[in-house]
Amino acid sequence: MNKKSGMIDFPLFIVILILLAIGINMVFSASMWEDKQFYNDSFYHLKKQLIWAGLGIITMLSAACFDYKKLKNKKLILFGMIVTISLLVIVLFMPPINGSRRWIGIGSLGIQPSEIAKLMMILYASDNITRKGDKIKTFSKGILPVLIVAGMFALLIIKEPNMSTTVIIVTVAFILLFIGGANIGQLVLIFAFGVGAAILGIVLEPYRFKRFLAFKDPWADPLGDGYQAIQSLYALGSGGLLGVGLGQSHQKLYYIPEAQNDFIFSIIAEELGFIGVLFIIILFAILIWRGYKIALNCKDKFGSLMATGITSLIAVQSSINFLVVASFMPITGVTLPLISYGGSSLLFTMLALGVLLNISRQNG
Repeated sequence: MNKKSGMIDFPLFIVILILLAIGINMVFSASMWEDKQFYNDSFYHLKKQLIWAGLGIITMLSAACFDYKKLKNKKLILFGMIVTISLLVIVLFMPPINGSRRWIGIGSLGIQPSEIAKLMMILYASDNITRKGDKIKTFSKGILPVLIVAGMFALLIIKEPNMSTTVIIVTVAFILLFIGGANIGQLVLIFAFGVGAAILGIVLEPYRFKRFLAFKDPWADPLGDGYQAIQSLYALGSGGLLGVGLGQSHQKLYYIPEAQNDFIFSIIAEELGFIGVLFIIILFAILIWRGYKIALNCKDKFGSLMATGITSLIAVQSSINFLVVASFMPITGVTLPLISYGGSSLLFTMLALGVLLNISRQNG
């Protein structure tokens, strides 16, 4: 570590811990009733989340002490890319869970290679854009290499299938190219092509098209594809200003499937009301503000791009989750960072935030 390193961004650190604490409490609240019915243990999901949270804190603090500049290493990045691609291929041969192949099991636990892919995309793009300098303004030497890697990850992840993570990875790649100085005209054309491809991906895949139709009018199929959206809206509407009380949600009682996961924000809205929802949104806004401030204050381009990528990842993923829960987007499986239940999502999010804290420490 550089001897001139200062303190980490303390407001960011505190916000991370507050969001993590809220997440642990809400995972318990959202899961305890079903855990008692199915596992005869009200603490089943809570115990797992506590283990992952403990590992996540250790990982975050370790990353905060590790010199992020050492990540700017071609051999390290190449090795990481090979491992990530290998895992993304291996997961396609895993037994499906709820119709998707997203997890590689390790005993009773499991990891999602797509979570690793998010961070590798940020690391690769940040390093590549930094090394290219003014060549980033050319298509073949600037934009194309980043798009090839993002496209390779996207093609493997969409096969799981996992369109939401695909969209997140490609969006963050575009943000980094834009911030890195790529040709805006070229980015606009590629973005238009990407939107067209996404529309085709929805229209040509029956289950995605059904979700889109359900998004337009969930009450047209209230017991089918519109079910989750309707139940989520019921939860949002039931909370009122102050909520029905922590642990008192009705929608978690079989109405919202796996309430501790992608739709945990619905349970938060029901139990903690508008005040609780506003508090959490403000916390995410502070996290994103501090993250972009770290990026702006960073003295080297690589660190600035890494900070931008990590912050954008949190911003894009949390925004999608909020919009889906409120039925402003078609239903898609996106966890709420630091809040939703999920081991690998929590672990790699905290790893990324640890790197962000390290960047703040060396550029404070």
